[in-house]
Amino acid sequence: MNQSFAPLTPATETCAVITRIETVIIDLPTIRPHKLSVATMTGQVLVLVRVHCSDGIVGIGEGTTIGGLAYGGESPESMKTNIDTWFAPAMVGQDATRVQALMGRIGSLVRENRFAKSAVETALLDAQGKRLGLPVSELLGGRRRDRLPVAWTLASGDTSRDIAEAEQMLDCRRHRIFKLKIGARPIRDDIAHVAAIRSALGARGAVRVDVNMAWSELEAAWGMAALADAGCELVEQPVASSAALARLVRRFPVALMADEALTGPESAFELAQVQGADVFAVKLEQSGGAFNALRVAAIADAAGIGLYGGTMLEGAVGTVISAHAFATFANLQWGTELFGPLLLTEEILAEPLDYSEFELSVPNGPGLGLTLDEDRVAFFARDGIRKTISLPPKNLSAGKV
Repeated sequence: MNQSFAPLTPATETCAVITRIETVIIDLPTIRPHKLSVATMTGQVLVLVRVHCSDGIVGIGEGTTIGGLAYGGESPESMKTNIDTWFAPAMVGQDATRVQALMGRIGSLVRENRFAKSAVETALLDAQGKRLGLPVSELLGGRRRDRLPVAWTLASGDTSRDIAEAEQMLDCRRHRIFKLKIGARPIRDDIAHVAAIRSALGARGAVRVDVNMAWSELEAAWGMAALADAGCELVEQPVASSAALARLVRRFPVALMADEALTGPESAFELAQVQGADVFAVKLEQSGGAFNALRVAAIADAAGIGLYGGTMLEGAVGTVISAHAFATFANLQWGTELFGPLLLTEEILAEPLDYSEFELSVPNGPGLGLTLDEDRVAFFARDGIRKTISLPPKNLSAGKV
């Protein structure tokens, strides 16, 4: 595709100029099926983005979705196509050091595509952090915490299996907050499922649920009352519309969290205006990147709405940029859900992330603070070398389940 764009600013001989954008799709297996109300995931697909710069620095980003197009309008395949076709021509030749200005330029040329924008912005931030010798959290305003509490999602759909999985997480001190995916079954069956797990865990672990918009408003009114009685502490996006959320909030002694209704600062402002949720699930990809996620968090803080660091079940790169952003939040009352890499059976980092004592450590190195295992990336790349050779399992110190 032949397109030309005027430079954002005249390039100088000393500035770092973007020379090339590279994208690759990675297919990774998961430890078990992950059942949502909209789809059942048996693997995870992500697109890795590499931004090559004239000073030799390469920034890495990631775009990931949950359940492909069953969840939303973007997929890793569409992200790759759009980044290659539309983003790259607008970026090549531009000053790589002016991240926000360049993202503003992309925003004026490319509508929507929030997940793809997040992946590209991540790569630009990683490159700039490496260039300056600073962690990305410092580029986002400065971190306030080095470790983040991490919830685990129980989504096998089987009550006994979910209880056993929760017990294992407690025993190895990896998670003590559990979110249950419900909404695919009759509502009474879901309530019984939640109540059984809540009873089995007792005071050792907190229980929350995510309905992924599967209920009608009437079902949500009945379900939230029943979930409160069962000891559930939070219900995530039981209905689709923001108006319905606003009618449900604070009617029951259980927190109501907005997730899919949040698509960036504008939607956050609209929800805050009507006090439509007790908690915002902030997701970098849904927000359109780290800087927009910070704006969502600021709106929540101003409106007295609690914050939760959400996930799109990202791989390691997407998880780490989220961790850097959440580490800067003034308030993070409900912790995070950054367990995505632990759902995968395979590691693509040279050194796995540190999950221990119920928390995730935010990397301290320059940029994102991680290094890809390029052999394993090549192996799991779609149409990559895994079709012709066998790669031995990685020694995973993170403790997969």
